[in-house]
Formats: sequence, structure tokens, C-alpha cells
Amino acid sequence: METNTSTNANRLFYGSCFALITTAFSFAIAAGILDQLKIELGLTASQAGIATSMWFLGFPISMVIGGLIYHKVGGKVIMQFAFFAHAIGILMLIFSGSYVGLLIANLLIGLGNGCTEAACNPMIADAYEGNKMSKMLNRFHMWFPGGIAVGSLLSGFMTDNLEILGRNQVWLLLIPTFIYAYLFFGQSWPRAKVQEAATLTGNVKAMITPLFLFIAVCMSLTAISEFGPNQWVSLILSKSGAHPMIILALTAGLMAVARYFGGDMVAKFDQTGVLLGSAVLATIGVYLFSTQTGAMAYVAAIIFALGIAYFWPNMIGLVATKVPKSGALGMSIIGAVGMFANTIFQPIIGGWIDADRAVAEANGLTGDELELVSGQATLGTMVLFPGILIILFTILYFWLKNRKSDDAVPAAAH
Repeated sequence: METNTSTNANRLFYGSCFALITTAFSFAIAAGILDQLKIELGLTASQAGIATSMWFLGFPISMVIGGLIYHKVGGKVIMQFAFFAHAIGILMLIFSGSYVGLLIANLLIGLGNGCTEAACNPMIADAYEGNKMSKMLNRFHMWFPGGIAVGSLLSGFMTDNLEILGRNQVWLLLIPTFIYAYLFFGQSWPRAKVQEAATLTGNVKAMITPLFLFIAVCMSLTAISEFGPNQWVSLILSKSGAHPMIILALTAGLMAVARYFGGDMVAKFDQTGVLLGSAVLATIGVYLFSTQTGAMAYVAAIIFALGIAYFWPNMIGLVATKVPKSGALGMSIIGAVGMFANTIFQPIIGGWIDADRAVAEANGLTGDELELVSGQATLGTMVLFPGILIILFTILYFWLKNRKSDDAVPAAAH
């Protein structure tokens, strides 16, 4: 690997963005054709759920492994594997006519998505300095909600106007896949800013610290605060008079715009200040989702989107700036913690919905009113996640406010 100054940082950054667009498209389009595949392959709802879970399973596995080997094999090799996993997974999703093939396809795509996070987060952290690093991390991560919004619109257009259905839409995933492969081809990657960040011993030592462990707890709650309500809110609010696709598009679009300006927010309020403000907005947004219907649901979506927009990129950035010796592994572990938290909590949230529905049924509610009341009761419980974060980020804000840590990136590295 070459030095930071000889690296074509902008080309690597654009390649990273197209790799994340591939991740977002796979989330939007593959999920959108699941019902058709379920009918086509004769799957039960449980089998369809297992197929979807393969996407989430591959993600943290490759993130952790990628973080472990990043400084040994380099980000270039990890992204070469990502391209292989994406390309083969996409082609299998198109041509496979079996349930097993669907499982393997989703697993491969998930592995490719996780490799993108494992390779691109540390590359951006090493290629850019100071506030620009925070800005570029936010702009990189804007392409997940941005890609979901674009992918959903393209999928809808292909369905409604071109009558392109099901597996034929999956071909769309190959476009950003080949673009990122072209952009990464022949490029050198930056080396670690901090020497200890390039060693497994240094990484592990930095992670076994109160600060990193505290950030990991916060990450689990930020991830479920983002993906928990997002997973269920459209279904719940479809019974309230609000259009679920508008809720989804509004949330994803606002998140993308907010992340574009994330660097300016971090420069003004620091990462901990931004995270604390985000927790407050997210709490208000989820509370409004749990109490409002109709047009007010769109107001709730705006507040919620502005709250969760800065969670993921700034939690990654917090590790890069406050615990830099944890290196690529630290950033990958934090991302994996977020994904594992969702793996654990999604079934729990489903259990809350079942329990709240049973209570509503016992009170004599039926039909849409039953679904809305029970769903909003569950959203009311989910207010706890960002609510706890307000307390944790307040603690973190004062913890780090005047901290002079030995873990700070030395000036010489810049």
C-alpha cells in the first residue's frame, strides 16, 4: 500500500459510494421482489423470513472478518472479494430457481455489503484529515438511504411504466457493481494514520477500554433506534391514513440530504453534540409516530429522519477519531454490533406487537383500528431506545468535552 498523499482519494471515495449504492439497491429491490419469489418458489412466510435474514447474516460476518484482515491484505483485496460476492450473488438471485439458491444468493450479497463497510470506512478515515474525514464519512453513508430512495423509485418506475417485474429488476444491481469495480481498479489504498492501528494487538488493546465499550453500547441502541421503527412504521401507519411509501421515501430522502451536510454539523457541534441532538429528535419522532395519525405522521417522519440521519456515520466517526488505535477492526466491530443488535431486537419487537395486539383484541378492537392501536402501542415502547441514548450521549458529551487522551491521533500523522 502507498502513502496517503499518493492515493487517489477522490476516486476511491466515489468507488466507495457506488459500492454502498449497490448495498442500498440490494436492500430496496431484493426486498421488493420477495413476495413474488415467495409465490414462485412456493415458500412459507417462515422460509421467506429466513431467506431475508441471510442478507443480515452475511453483513456482520464479513464486516468482522474484513476488519481483522484489513491491514494484512489491504482494502483493495477486500473489495475484490466484495465484487465477486455481489456479482455471483446477483446472478444467482436472477437465475436460481430454488430455495437453496435464494439463500446462497442473499448470503453472498450480504457478504459483499459487509465487505464494503469493512474496507471503505477505514479507507475514508485514513484518506482524509480532521473535519473533512467526518464530512466524507457522512457523505459516504448518505448513499445508503439515498440509494434506497433511488432504488425504490426506479423499481416502482420499472414496475408501473415498463412492466419489468421480479427477477428482471435485479439486473439493475449490476450497474453500480461494475461502476465501483472500475473505479477501484488499479488504485492504491491509504495506509493507517496511526501505527498501532495497523496491528491486531494494538486494535484489541484499544477496544478493551471503557470508552470503546461505552461506544459499543451506544451503537447497539442507535442501530435499533434507526432500523427498529423503520422496519415497522410504514406497516403500522398504513392504517392511519398516511401513505407508507411516502413515509419511506420522505425518511430516506431527508436522511440522505442531512448526511450530505453532516460534516458542517460535526464541525459546529462536534460528534458528541450532534449525536446528543440526534437522540432528542429521534425520541420526539418515534413518540409522534406512536401518537399521531394522518398528515401529522409526515411531520413525525421529518423529525425522525433528521434524528436518525447522523447516528450510523458519526458512531463510526467517533471510533475513528476518539479511539483511532482500534483501527479498521474497531470500526468494523462497531458496525457489526449495530447489525447484531437488530438481529436480536427485531424478533423482540415482533413479540411486542403480538402482545399489544392481544391486548387490543381483548378490548374489542378489530380491523384497521386493531392494527393501528396495537402498532402505535409498540412504537410507544420503542421510544425507550432513543430516550436512553439521550442519557448516554449526555454522559459521553461531558466525558469527552475536555478529554486529552493518549489515543488522540498525533499531529505528525496529519
